Amino acid sequence: MGAFGAIWGVGGVSLLLAWAIVRLSERAWEGWQYDFGWMHWVLFAGWMVFMVYGEGYRGFQKAFSPRVVARAAYLRANPNPLHVLLAPLFCMGFIHATRKRRIVSFSVTGGVVLLVLLVSLLPQPWRGIIDAGVVAGLSYGLLAIGAFALSALLGRPPTHPHDAPESESGASVNAG
Repeated sequence: MGAFGAIWGVGGVSLLLAWAIVRLSERAWEGWQYDFGWMHWVLFAGWMVFMVYGEGYRGFQKAFSPRVVARAAYLRANPNPLHVLLAPLFCMGFIHATRKRRIVSFSVTGGVVLLVLLVSLLPQPWRGIIDAGVVAGLSYGLLAIGAFALSALLGRPPTHPHDAPESESGASVNAG
């Protein structure tokens, strides 16, 4: 049951990111149907660098992706039927996580939803430029999850904190 939960958790999170990439790619592509002026190119170049570094490297590679895999490893070692059923939510830190992790997970998700709503109000090609950067960052994140999961499958356990609450004995159970 634990192995299924780990696979479902990492797979579910990956599918969610892939779905967002596909949806946003369509909207980003619409922006390329317009003639770009110099301001569009400057924003595009700067935004791409910012999103690949900020969202992709710092957000995903350094924090979210290794935590997803660490939480999947924790779930594999400590299966619970409800956690296995809700494994993608578990791996994203929405359930069975420290209070701080749950607050951060819900806050980041709320911020993303708000930004999606605000960006949807932008006219093209500005919206397409913003969406292209988000697609680049999400794609980086999806690749990072795959790399961390492959590393775990090859016998290198995650070292990132899983942020699960302490066990009944009071000692924190780590995934590595």
